[in-house]
Amino acid sequence: MQFPNRFAGRAAIVTGGASGIGLDTARRLAAEGAKVSLWDLNAEALAAAKSETGAQDVQALDITDASAVEKAMEASLSALGGIDILVASAGITGPNTTVAEYPADAWRRVIDVNLNGLFYCNQAAIRAMEPKGYGRIVNIASIAGKEGNPNASAYSASKAGVIGFTKSLAKEVAKTDIRVNCITPAAVRTAIFDQMTQSHIDFMLSKIPVGRFGAIEEISSLVCWLASEEASFSTGAVFDVSGGRATY
Repeated sequence: MQFPNRFAGRAAIVTGGASGIGLDTARRLAAEGAKVSLWDLNAEALAAAKSETGAQDVQALDITDASAVEKAMEASLSALGGIDILVASAGITGPNTTVAEYPADAWRRVIDVNLNGLFYCNQAAIRAMEPKGYGRIVNIASIAGKEGNPNASAYSASKAGVIGFTKSLAKEVAKTDIRVNCITPAAVRTAIFDQMTQSHIDFMLSKIPVGRFGAIEEISSLVCWLASEEASFSTGAVFDVSGGRATY
């Protein structure tokens, strides 16, 4: 179900906006009236996503580059006339292997994209939101950040970091009308599955009590509520969307 004009007059930036949860969220934000900027590393996919969503702006960048994030924010602010919403969806899984065998360079890359890159995007957004005292930030964490998936140590650690970071930032701006929350999906079948082994995919499915993977639309609907004005009393919260897997 969509809500026409719920985001009329609002400007949103979606990282990882060229595919998966990010793309579906951007599509819905635009359909409900928002001006949208898509950030993604994949320039070719961005072109298709811009056409699909009607986005006013696209930025091809690596979010692990802090200076590139600053420049992208300046460009998006100019294109959109400001920012009211950040959905930080960009992320990678890294290899599925044991800690004993985990390559150090792969560990650093996962932490750099999933945690450091998210920090740079949140920092740039909060600097733009604070002067007007309004904003909605939704960070995409994972059930792995709560429970820790075996053979996914970097991913699990990075998503646990996203949860802690979200709680910290939310408290810093709680006296304003800026709300910062995160969601912890269980597995959702998107292109990110291409980065995983089949055995790891099977393990994740076995842990979900409802017996299926989540649908992208089930995730984006929650994200959009958190990005709306209605989400005014929830901040620093972790919203479960895991098919019953979450135990806390």
